[in-house]
Amino acid sequence: MSKRDDLIAKYADDLKNKCGMTPDMDFLTKVTIGCGPSIYNADAATVSGSDQSELDTVKNNFLIKKLGLKDSADLDKAIASVMDTYGKSNRNKYRPVVYYMLAKHFKKESVYK
Repeated sequence: MSKRDDLIAKYADDLKNKCGMTPDMDFLTKVTIGCGPSIYNADAATVSGSDQSELDTVKNNFLIKKLGLKDSADLDKAIASVMDTYGKSNRNKYRPVVYYMLAKHFKKESVYK
């Protein structure tokens, strides 16, 4: 297996065991590829749920620019919901897992077709 395949398997495991979701592997793979080389950088590969600038980056770069959503309080609520689902005590919140859950939440899977 390639390094990316290993990471995708780790993300799927997080979705199952930490988030209580059954991952759509095809979609998870597309989201992971969409994250580009950031998944190989330890700092960029994770999202800090307690760092407001990090959460703003998720909102601006992913939800608004990538998914094409309008800035609203709903975006912040969705990010907070995903952070709660992933578990506040969980230090490693992987970016592709967070993006996967947000894309599913807003039903924006079509962005990755």
